[in-house]
Amino acid sequence: MAKRKQMKIVIVTGASSGIGEALALKYAQSGYGVVLAARNKEKIEHLEENIRRNGGEARAVVTDVSREEDCKNLIHQTIKLYGRLDILINNAGISMRAMFHDLQMDVFHRLMDVNFWGAVYCTHHAFPFLLEARGSVVGVSSVAGFKGLPARAAYSASKAAMHGFLDVLRMETRKTGMHVLLACPGFTASNIRKNALTADGSSQEETPRDEDKMMSPDEVANHIYIAVKKRKRMIVLSKEGKITWWINWFFPKWLDKIVYNQMAKEPDSPLP
Repeated sequence: MAKRKQMKIVIVTGASSGIGEALALKYAQSGYGVVLAARNKEKIEHLEENIRRNGGEARAVVTDVSREEDCKNLIHQTIKLYGRLDILINNAGISMRAMFHDLQMDVFHRLMDVNFWGAVYCTHHAFPFLLEARGSVVGVSSVAGFKGLPARAAYSASKAAMHGFLDVLRMETRKTGMHVLLACPGFTASNIRKNALTADGSSQEETPRDEDKMMSPDEVANHIYIAVKKRKRMIVLSKEGKITWWINWFFPKWLDKIVYNQMAKEPDSPLP
């Protein structure tokens, strides 16, 4: 128990696969106690077992971040078990691909509930413990947060909302020693596109992009780990993302055309 009290603790939401799973493994290998949060009980319990088998410390807490009570329980269980919280990584997220005029509003709500409200709920309930630890809040976002992507209205809106929330949080806590990181990985080889929602809420099942040319979840996790350690303000990881961020400041109208044309080239794109 004494060892647990001294160990630094990180919560990773969306830990069942992709970037979340890679982050959990990275932090466990680096000596952190890791709290694994996701809806898929079987997957996070398997990950917990894997980490513990290799000498790490991990606990799985089944969590649907779109439910505030689940988020509150996640923090409660973490503090009950470890007595502290040093890093909260808001990674849970879902994507979508459909034209706005075809999109059912419950799909829009689902994106906002998971991607935005999930981060707000978890951060709100973790806030006093992170303040005490002078810890870090991380939002795993996207280039879509600062440049909307056509056929991804709900996704872009949810990430833009996360950006605004974390920007304000950073300013409000600037004298407290708490750290806020906004991480924008760009397109990453993970299940998020395979599980992306279509206009009616069903899964698109097949990714429209070449996964082999994307950054791996392990690479993304390593970048985020270093950025938290260096207490960086924001990281934009892909070359495509960095160029998009820069051009959008100076030539937004021209970039609209470029982004539209790029997204329209995707296989089975809904864009005309």
